[in-house]
Amino acid sequence: MKIQILDLAKEDLIEGYRFYEDREAGLGGYFLTNLYTDIDSLAILGGLHSKPYRHFHRALSKRFPFAIFYTVDNGVVKVRAVVDCRRKPSWIRRHLGDA
Repeated sequence: MKIQILDLAKEDLIEGYRFYEDREAGLGGYFLTNLYTDIDSLAILGGLHSKPYRHFHRALSKRFPFAIFYTVDNGVVKVRAVVDCRRKPSWIRRHLGDA
């Protein structure tokens, strides 16, 4: 399957990068490397994850407390949001409403 990262998810990745880079130099790059690896795995695993909210599948990152919310449309995995799981569930639902 092809993977498409939508604008909201790109903004989420940038926000995550900044958060971790502010903690320690180089950690933001490590964060992005790991999240992009998790996203790349959706080319094979896309559509296999549960749908905990509406029509969004959710894949959990292997190294960071982040969830990748995506949909599958005509063989294309569309990454809609990349969310810090430490956020309040109500914030995550509102955020996904924008996706």
